[in-house]
Amino acid sequence: MTTASSAAELPVRHPDAPAPGEPIGSHYHRCFGCGEDHRTGLHMHVTAGDGLTIHAKFTVTEDHQGAPGLAHGGLLTAAFDEALGSLAWLLRKPMVTGRLETDFLRPVPVGTTLYIRADAEQVRGRRIYTRAEGRIGDPSGPLAVRAAAIFVTVPIEHFVTHGRAEDVAAAVARPDIRETARTFEVNP
Repeated sequence: MTTASSAAELPVRHPDAPAPGEPIGSHYHRCFGCGEDHRTGLHMHVTAGDGLTIHAKFTVTEDHQGAPGLAHGGLLTAAFDEALGSLAWLLRKPMVTGRLETDFLRPVPVGTTLYIRADAEQVRGRRIYTRAEGRIGDPSGPLAVRAAAIFVTVPIEHFVTHGRAEDVAAAVARPDIRETARTFEVNP
């Protein structure tokens, strides 16, 4: 697993972050991870936790399998990328995945709900060090997957510059996206 050096700083929850227990909405309705309009997506539900923690959950469907009856490992990695990326809402910093490592500890069957807890642990410059664990069937259920990631803060223009034009235009047209883009802060 990736770890941060002892010289890193502790991250700080933004004063405008969602309060503990509040849902963190989808950042884009067609997102594979959290979008409600993605037919085969994860439809992940995320809530803000205490400090720099989020809680997420999704149910593995037939569309998510690799081996017969089991979640595909790449799909589980995508779920952790989504959950860890949701920490941006607590920090109020747009960020992208720089590195993601996933440890698979037990199979996750189709029909299972996976509960993910993710934490932002340290910051060094533009890098944010995060960690998560996923449990089967219940937040205190058997540990199935662990992940650690480094995210990199980027200016909001990163998404406009590199995203497909028609999708960016559709997202920017939404009032909630315009407000989010305006209020997010980015480290230089």
